[in-house]
Amino acid sequence: MSLSEETIKKIADLARLELTPEEHTLYSKQLTAIVDFISQLSKVNTDGVAPLVTPTEMAQSFREDVVGKGFEPGAATSNAPQNSGNLYKVPPVL
Repeated sequence: MSLSEETIKKIADLARLELTPEEHTLYSKQLTAIVDFISQLSKVNTDGVAPLVTPTEMAQSFREDVVGKGFEPGAATSNAPQNSGNLYKVPPVL
């Protein structure tokens, strides 16, 4: 399957790329090869091949979103090179 010139221009535009005519030809060939390879993968017979993770296992991998215990005041900055109470001291950026 060959990608049309318009498709290549649209992809380059979406990626905000300005292509030279040589790059346009090169990327057209490369993208066509990639699309052809992907179309070969869709023809592979996967009957009887079990998925690595079943939808049930995926549902069980989630946990409840709860707020955990945070740092005590000053604990996060305690090992900083310089601090002032609960704040980091950094050199000025001019």
